[in-house]
Amino acid sequence: MCGRYRLSRRKQVVEEYFESASESISEGISEDEEWSPRYNIAPTQPVATVRQDGASRVLSMMRWGLVPSWADDISVGARHINGRSETVLEKPAFRDSFRARRCLIPADGFYEWKKSGKQRQPFHFGMKDDSLFAFAGVWDRWKSPAGQVLESCSILTTAANELLEDVHDRMPVILPRRHYQTWLTAPATEAGRLADLLVPFDASLMRRYAVSALVNKAQNEMPECALEVPNPEMQAKLW
Repeated sequence: MCGRYRLSRRKQVVEEYFESASESISEGISEDEEWSPRYNIAPTQPVATVRQDGASRVLSMMRWGLVPSWADDISVGARHINGRSETVLEKPAFRDSFRARRCLIPADGFYEWKKSGKQRQPFHFGMKDDSLFAFAGVWDRWKSPAGQVLESCSILTTAANELLEDVHDRMPVILPRRHYQTWLTAPATEAGRLADLLVPFDASLMRRYAVSALVNKAQNEMPECALEVPNPEMQAKLW
């Protein structure tokens, strides 16, 4: 699964990497929440997404946790922060979005926790060169009974690669850059072919390292959350 990640680049860097332009602030997300470097992004928070709008890519903010258009209540989004790639075409919450509303979710790292007895050691995963990358995402637009429009998204997951498998049996789908355009623009009739892209990312291009338990608390939003710790056992006792 993927329950925490980071996006610490400035908006301009993200726009240039994804060849996108920024959209106006999504309804329901305040200007203060629109953009800032993030080191510990958590579910139900506003997150950056890239989607296709005609011939252009658009960078916009959405709520993390998919709220299907037919949902009765916004709270269902907390259960849909991730979607299993193996069943995305079967589950009602994800099926239509996978066919027609796909997005990229920019990141430069994500976290998973390894259990060891009563301890849970957090690890940071990212590219060897610390570059930007993108999770495969889906999105939807929901309208509340009061008329408020909310756009929300979910990160698709797949089986863990060799770098993650001793920490967690799942990992977010990381799309190679060469597949961005296909992911964003392929018609619904090619959904089966798109499913072939939802595979574990090449472990040889990634690295992992232990981080402190600062990242355990979503309210901790500082660069230190993503710093490597030389003695993770000692760090776990300190926090």
